[in-house]
Amino acid sequence: MQCPARCAIVAAHERDETMQLIAHNPTEGVYATGGDWIHAMEVRGAERLLFVSGTMGLRPDFTAPPTLEEQLDCVWSNLRAILASAGMTTDNIVRLTSYLRDPAYAEANALARNAALGERRIPTTAIVVQTLESEWLVELEIVAAG
Repeated sequence: MQCPARCAIVAAHERDETMQLIAHNPTEGVYATGGDWIHAMEVRGAERLLFVSGTMGLRPDFTAPPTLEEQLDCVWSNLRAILASAGMTTDNIVRLTSYLRDPAYAEANALARNAALGERRIPTTAIVVQTLESEWLVELEIVAAG
């Protein structure tokens, strides 16, 4: 297979050897990503797509931990549980949108994302929003493929 400039095959999952995740991160004609995310992810051979609604850093009793770091830990734990219910892991995530209550949360959010995904880079968008409840600091929405 030939890839355009700056294109790389990211992973072939053990469960489905035909699925390929191909990163597209051109450097000509578009701004650079900075390395902790990519412009696009091509998914080939996936049998399933999982669209996960906005997931917050809430405990099972619907209460929010008091700090951003605790909510980020909680939201990634919640996403792992949702993914597991579909027989998937964070390795299946191919797209992420973050909704942050404050722009100052961007760095901590990026660090939590990179910790959750390891070396994998995916298309990512962060949006600053007013949440429905002031104590809800972060919400993540993902797309996974398998």
